[in-house]
Amino acid sequence: MPEQPYEPERAVAGTGMGGAMDLGASEAVTLEQGPGGPEGAGPVGRPRSLWSDAWRDLRRNPVFIVSALVILFLVFISLWPSAIASGSPLTCDLAKAQDGPGPGAPFGYDGQGCNVYTRTVYGARTSVTVGVLATLGVALLGSVLGGLAGYFGGLPDSVLSRVTDIFFAIPVVLGGLVLLSVVTSNTVWPVIGFMVLLGWPQISRIARGSVITAKQNDYVQAARALGASDARILLRHIAPNAVAPVIVVATIALGTYIALEATLSYLGVGLRPPSVSWGIDISAASPYIRNAPHALLWPSGALAITVLAFIMLGDAVRDALDPKLR
Repeated sequence: MPEQPYEPERAVAGTGMGGAMDLGASEAVTLEQGPGGPEGAGPVGRPRSLWSDAWRDLRRNPVFIVSALVILFLVFISLWPSAIASGSPLTCDLAKAQDGPGPGAPFGYDGQGCNVYTRTVYGARTSVTVGVLATLGVALLGSVLGGLAGYFGGLPDSVLSRVTDIFFAIPVVLGGLVLLSVVTSNTVWPVIGFMVLLGWPQISRIARGSVITAKQNDYVQAARALGASDARILLRHIAPNAVAPVIVVATIALGTYIALEATLSYLGVGLRPPSVSWGIDISAASPYIRNAPHALLWPSGALAITVLAFIMLGDAVRDALDPKLR
């Protein structure tokens, strides 16, 4: 029987049952590269990680794109407010008190004759600074305490659980009224310290649960059997696989801390004049809401947009990092 000529555009793959099936060239390449194609998890392709999959999903999520653009703009005006606002937020002219929008003051003037636009722009610096630093402090303290308690268990875990129960029983606003009312400093640090003091239990519980789940995996047991130290297991094996829930909760909480700072400043126990804050401006504009509603509208709108942007960003990150949604 004459030998058939080899055709490069055809490939033959075994069926595993003694037979064979003809495949086109494109299908044969697909088998070689694995189910994910050139970027898939096949023998030739490089496997994708949770973080690469999450980043791919985030780039396709319009909610993430919009919220990220808003946050980047807020960070920009926080670092360089003079780029879009001229003059000082502390410069006021009583002759222009409660005046409406005009040249150089597109948002009008407040009850003290201060430029509402300039104060709204400069107020972003305080809100973003407090939110970011408080979130970093809460995430760091809560992750360390919760991670260690979840990993070692026993008495430290029981003590931490009871302590977190005590802190959860403290109303946040009432605690701020009591603790910050005795502070005379006019900086952001007392407010940040208060938020860290009452905010770490939530992150601690999230980190504790994630560590307890991660330490039961086979790769952790294998590392322990090979003689890896507790520090190495925590840093190299458990932390990278338990940090995702902490990031999600911290991102959503950042917007909450910004709103909390504005609330405490509105009540007079957070930041105080001459500091520039959206909460201070909202408090000062409240008595003039009928005669000068613009003085209340713009800082309130800026606060609402900022909080909403961080909450939307946290929701998008949560959806991208949740394996149940894949």
